[in-house]
Amino acid sequence: MIATSADRVTENTDPKVNEQIRINTDANITFYSEHPHLISRRLRELDEEWDVERVLETGSSALSLFGLGMSILRSRKWLILPLAVQSFFLQHALQGWCPPLPVIRRLGFRTAQEIDFERCTLKAKLHNEYGNEQEGNFEDEGEDMSDSRSTQSSATGPMNEPQPEIAP
Repeated sequence: MIATSADRVTENTDPKVNEQIRINTDANITFYSEHPHLISRRLRELDEEWDVERVLETGSSALSLFGLGMSILRSRKWLILPLAVQSFFLQHALQGWCPPLPVIRRLGFRTAQEIDFERCTLKAKLHNEYGNEQEGNFEDEGEDMSDSRSTQSSATGPMNEPQPEIAP
């Protein structure tokens, strides 16, 4: 059975684990809603957060390379490791499940979709709290909020602080 891309990990995760991840995400949203001056920092943290796919890709690559290296240096028997790892990785790609997935999810790693939910919710709260005056922060952080930035004065920077005029 081939799972749909969007929900394949959450559908193959224990509902209790999914609920705990949702509770933690909701707690983050609640905390940052009460402390909107910290949202920009949290958005930067979310940009650096590793999702389940990245963890699996990194682990798969590392174990496969290790197995290949050991097969060259020690014994061809080590080739079973990259074979097993890549078989599990293929299973994950097709079905959304593989043996390390339950452990990775229990450690709190989220899907890209779960991370994006928190990011979008916090961006909306930041926009509601500060309106257009905060949008300059997103540009400085590499965020792409909207095309409405063009309405902001070019003489303001982060937190709408006046910036010095540069003489031609």
